[in-house]
Amino acid sequence: MNILLALILSFAFSSLIAQHQHISGDGYADSVNKGLIAKDTMKGSPKRVAMKSIGNTHIHIEYGSPGVKGRMIWGGLVAYDQVWATGAHNATSIDFSTDVTIGGKKITKGKYALFTIPGKTEWTIIINTNYQQHLADAYNVSEDIVRVKVKPIKKAQATQRLTYSVIPSGKDAGVMIEWEYLKVVLPIKVS
Repeated sequence: MNILLALILSFAFSSLIAQHQHISGDGYADSVNKGLIAKDTMKGSPKRVAMKSIGNTHIHIEYGSPGVKGRMIWGGLVAYDQVWATGAHNATSIDFSTDVTIGGKKITKGKYALFTIPGKTEWTIIINTNYQQHLADAYNVSEDIVRVKVKPIKKAQATQRLTYSVIPSGKDAGVMIEWEYLKVVLPIKVS
């Protein structure tokens, strides 16, 4: 009888994990991004979460979501060619439930910081071991695990609040970062 109960609980848990795929946050940021709220008047940068299971790997991202609010983002609020926490308040964290490969480098399952260095024509996306820090204040290049160069993609429609998404890419995954009229995608090989 205990074996049957264990099998039932295991199946139920697996079903919950399979359903654990969504972007969550305060609802406000999603409504602003969809144009349901015409003017972004929220002060501050709400904490948001993006997550999805692709293959056997669950990717979980936590970040602060600042708004455009009429400001010049690229080369203004976010400086070119400098390390950015790619969110507000604290370093953006990314957690992998299994080992993954990024930029040809194997990354052991666990929690990391995700930083970027935005440039006008090319960005560097960084996976760093120190996810517990305020913005990039304690950022140390010696704690980087991998750096990947990506091209920013211009979008026709603005994303008013910084938004992360975990997207399928064939059998693998991508982490998409969208804000203002730009997006970048970090390719990830999953198991």
